[in-house]
Amino acid sequence: MVMTVDVYGEIRKLYNTGMSKRAIAKKLGVSRNTVDKYCAGDAVPWERRDYTRAPTVISVEVISFIKKCLEQDAIEGVRKQKHTAKRIYERLVEECGFKGGESTIRRKVRLLRERTPEAFIPLEYDPGEALQIDWGEAIVYLRGKKHKVQLFCARLCQSEAPIVFAFERQNAESFLEGLCRAFAYFRGVTRRVLFDNAKIAVKEGFGAHAVVQKRYSVLAAHYGFETVFCNPASGNEKGLVEGLVGWCRRNILVPIPRVESLAELDGLLLQRCAKYLGHTVRGKKASVGDLLRHEREALLPLPGYPFDTSRSVQSRVDSYSTVRFDTNNYSVPVAHCGHEVSVKGYGNEVKIYYRGDEIAAHTRCYEKQQSIYDLVHYLPLLERKPRSLLNAKPVRNNLPPEMLSWLCKLSVKEVMAVLRLCADMGINTVNNARKNGIPLHMLKVDSPGPAQIHDRIVVKPTDLGVYDRILERGVAL
Repeated sequence: MVMTVDVYGEIRKLYNTGMSKRAIAKKLGVSRNTVDKYCAGDAVPWERRDYTRAPTVISVEVISFIKKCLEQDAIEGVRKQKHTAKRIYERLVEECGFKGGESTIRRKVRLLRERTPEAFIPLEYDPGEALQIDWGEAIVYLRGKKHKVQLFCARLCQSEAPIVFAFERQNAESFLEGLCRAFAYFRGVTRRVLFDNAKIAVKEGFGAHAVVQKRYSVLAAHYGFETVFCNPASGNEKGLVEGLVGWCRRNILVPIPRVESLAELDGLLLQRCAKYLGHTVRGKKASVGDLLRHEREALLPLPGYPFDTSRSVQSRVDSYSTVRFDTNNYSVPVAHCGHEVSVKGYGNEVKIYYRGDEIAAHTRCYEKQQSIYDLVHYLPLLERKPRSLLNAKPVRNNLPPEMLSWLCKLSVKEVMAVLRLCADMGINTVNNARKNGIPLHMLKVDSPGPAQIHDRIVVKPTDLGVYDRILERGVAL
């Protein structure tokens, strides 16, 4: 019989009137044991006691064996090859002659694996005190193909204002560039920067014992902030930016964006981060944007000299008008063949300089043994050597196959005119015009035309008689 509150109440009332337990049981139709249990109010029906009895087959030796199995898993660190409760039971039977049941071992293993959740101390930061940074990965459609990008995430600790940038790789150039761009976005520098122990910034050690990479230490000295590295497997020490990585993937990159370049993706990320400034974080009295405006007043000023985040090398332009960076070749204008140039590799770009002037810029390629040609760089040479037009790599590597097939039907002069048009207006514009049947001669590049003089300048005639008067004075003397 299930004891209800009503029956319990009747037992208590009748017992308090002096009725015997036997009479109460007979009147209510319950057992005398039930009346004996509840009559004095020592037990209540809405609370159930745990009557689980510890199994007698679980000895100290059995518990020790189970713990050794779990400790061995932790030492090995192989996630997909750990002891299951079933495997531990089998080993107990084979190695220790265990006589109990498998379910008994399952319950004990589950209890030993349970861990008390770690408690954390809530933190509070002063305006301008700290910035948390971290990396994350995401998938986008880049020029129609699925592509993995690296997200550099930064978040101010007091206002919780975020900013995210997209890079091809998690390398030193991208890391330094992302940090400098974050400071520029927030319009100031925090006194501390919290980061994990990635090899990008840490040469060896971890946490308080980390040895900083030289280029990162130079950047920290230039911007005047203190570096704080988290302990291993301690994401809670930079929980704000850890949450930003997941928030970015769920709220900005769903559905998966389709972009033509990482610059376009950066624009999308910037737009959504700016929108977040209108959000009010739970527990805060003002919006993120209002707190950011207040925190900017407490930030250290940006240095006047811009920090060069690139990895620079000196290289000589070869006879194919290319320079080598990492394992790839990048083109420069043919007029610079044989010259010594500076090649600067940034996170997503490669820029080439000659005597301080930028002469070429390319999207950085992270594949191996590739050649990246800009068609514009080779137009002067193609004009002098027109017979190589359709076999030239700068032409073949830049134009789509259907456009190359179409050019085969044209004269050399016409092909050269199309290439000039591609250089002026873009290959996609010219190719789309061809597909849509638009005559190419109608695609004209807007030119500024001759300069127009609105205010006529009046030039007075020169008085040449002054020379005669000078000579006359000389004779008189």
